[in-house]
Amino acid sequence: MSRPPLILISPNIEKKGDEFGDLSTSLSETYQQVLMGAGGIPLALSATTARPVIAESVSRCDGVLLTGGEDIEPHIYGNGLSKSLRKTVIVTPDGGARDLRELILVDEAFRQHKPLLAICRGHQVLNVALGGTLLADIRSQKPEAQNHRRMDKRSEVVHEVRLTAGSLLAKITGAHKLGVNSTHHQAVDKIAPPLRAVARSDDGIVEGLELKPDR
Repeated sequence: MSRPPLILISPNIEKKGDEFGDLSTSLSETYQQVLMGAGGIPLALSATTARPVIAESVSRCDGVLLTGGEDIEPHIYGNGLSKSLRKTVIVTPDGGARDLRELILVDEAFRQHKPLLAICRGHQVLNVALGGTLLADIRSQKPEAQNHRRMDKRSEVVHEVRLTAGSLLAKITGAHKLGVNSTHHQAVDKIAPPLRAVARSDDGIVEGLELKPDR
C-alpha cells in the first residue's frame, strides 16, 4: 500500500503563545481534519524565512497548502495606498515574516513542481507571488460590491460564486455555482499573468484562481 500524502501547511501567526508569551504559529483543526479525512497527513511549516529550510520542507512533502489569516503588507504588491486605505490593512504581527515565508514557499512549490492549494489569504498570496495585485479594501475601492466580510457567519453560506465552465474547479465540483462563506475585506485586483479567474461572485469579485491551461 502506498503511503498517505504528506501535505505541508503554512500556519497563521498569533501575537502571543500560551507557553512562553512569544509569537506563536496557529493552525486551525479544521484544515487538519479535512486533510486527514481526505487521506492525507498535515504537517505545519516551521516559522522561518530561511529558504534552505523551506526548500527542504517542500522537497519532503507531496503537496502544499496556504491557509487564511491577516492581510499582506501592501508594499509587496505596490505602494501608493492612501492613508485611509492603509488604515484598513491588518497585517500579521511578525513584521511581514509570514508574507516573506509564503512568497518563498510559493516559489519553491513551483520550482519543485509540487501541487499547491491556496485558500483565502493564501489565494491572495499566490496572486501577489506571481505578479498580481490586490484591492486593499473592497468596501472602499468597490463600494458597489456586496459585504464580503461576514465575520458573523464564518462557517455559513452567505453568497454564491459562478464557476468558469471547463475549469478544474468546475470539473472537481461538477457545478456551475457554489455557495461559499466569506470573511475577507481584500480581494484580487490585477490577476497575475500565469493565472486566470475561475470563480467570481455576482459583483465581479474574484473568488477563485487557477493556472492557465497552457502553464
